[in-house]
Amino acid sequence: MPTFVIFDLEFTTWPGAMEQDWSAPGQLREIVQIGALRVRRERGGHGERGAYGAYRVVEEYEALVRPVVNPVLSPFFTTLTGVEQGSVDRDGLAPAQALGDFLAFCQGQSVLSYGNDMLVLGENIGWARARGEEIKHHALTPGFLNIRPWLNAVAPATATVNSGRLWQALGLPRPAPGDEHSALFDCHSIAAALRHLSGEGVSLPEALL
Repeated sequence: MPTFVIFDLEFTTWPGAMEQDWSAPGQLREIVQIGALRVRRERGGHGERGAYGAYRVVEEYEALVRPVVNPVLSPFFTTLTGVEQGSVDRDGLAPAQALGDFLAFCQGQSVLSYGNDMLVLGENIGWARARGEEIKHHALTPGFLNIRPWLNAVAPATATVNSGRLWQALGLPRPAPGDEHSALFDCHSIAAALRHLSGEGVSLPEALL
């Protein structure tokens, strides 16, 4: 059966950066954490680990990435995401490697996010190339889909929440261990929302059918 990918990014930030669109000197949206789920649409699976009714998680991808311009994480970022400096220093991948691995995970599938994370991904690919780094598997087909406008329209209760709180806005059980602003947890929150809406008979975007 066909599969698609749900992904989420955590990237460097500071107090007020989002409100100012990362416009302060030296503030770039460098990716620090990538989370992704490969999801297959199928029937059944209720109650099984990793199953979302008609949408079954068949594979996970998670990586830490070492930022280059701002290698020292801000206390604001660490408090927000729970990602510690020591973990990034020890386990973080070079940006080109992480980006290439993630794009390989996505090959041949529709790739969706709750918001414009694909723009941040593109920024980071551009910076890596400008440094002369090679990124493999950079062409994606069919491509990216931001499902936030659709999801907010069919479920207005979600309009003011981030991806990691979708499950709460819809009154659903916690979808996975962890909490919001952890990239993989946020992916599970998106998947739980899709399961719920599918079960409610909502017509889903064509890319997910």
